[in-house]
Amino acid sequence: MPQRFCGPPDSGNGGWTAGALAALDDADSPDNRCDSWPTIEVSLRRPPPLDTVMTVSDEDGLLTASVDGAVVATARRADHELREVDPVGPGTAAAAASSYPGHDFHPFPTCFACGTGREEGDGLRIFPGRIGAGPDGDLVAAAWTPHPSLHEDWHTYVDEHTRASLASTWAALDCIGGWAGDLTERLMVLGRMTARVDDLPVIGEQHVVVGEGRGQDGRKTFTASTLYDADGRVVATAEHVWIAVDPAAFGGRVPG
Repeated sequence: MPQRFCGPPDSGNGGWTAGALAALDDADSPDNRCDSWPTIEVSLRRPPPLDTVMTVSDEDGLLTASVDGAVVATARRADHELREVDPVGPGTAAAAASSYPGHDFHPFPTCFACGTGREEGDGLRIFPGRIGAGPDGDLVAAAWTPHPSLHEDWHTYVDEHTRASLASTWAALDCIGGWAGDLTERLMVLGRMTARVDDLPVIGEQHVVVGEGRGQDGRKTFTASTLYDADGRVVATAEHVWIAVDPAAFGGRVPG
């Protein structure tokens, strides 16, 4: 995985890693023509290494990415429906960025998806702010316009629009869930992500990403996120399981 797609400084962004593995599930598209993808569950077993080639095997529908025999991530099709997060207007999402907690403290400012240390065109710079409270946690939102550097040209599509890659789409759905679970109070890394992509986001078009906290159980935090296009249509949706970790083990910063 290229250094650009890091989360913590020394390992890959969980969402991008999961999406890159999910992209290899092309059993229904022998001609690489993809207009939507099935729901796929990816489990991350260890920090994804950077600038390292991973071996991917496929055994009975289970994709396994590994390095030197050590499993990094697995992916399989999921058979349950994902519950989308309700949409908010583009103005609300854009305004929420001013209250993004990561502006004051960010455990991983290098993060490809939400890092404040990344420049425009390098990282996604998705900065979610709190917009309310749900029954089991915070509601957060952000505006996001995919940059041309995210262009995906591996598949053939039904229209002429230039679109972001599948891995970038998963990344856009990733960290907003962590902020809905309050990364400032509880440092977490992605353990499992299940996503359904109905379309790929159009380059240069403003989108809205919303996230929702859905409770905790011990070291686990449960969240969800949904990506909407400029017309309010669902582009993709995801659910996450986060695992609380020691910041020092991942090169993370601590408040102080």
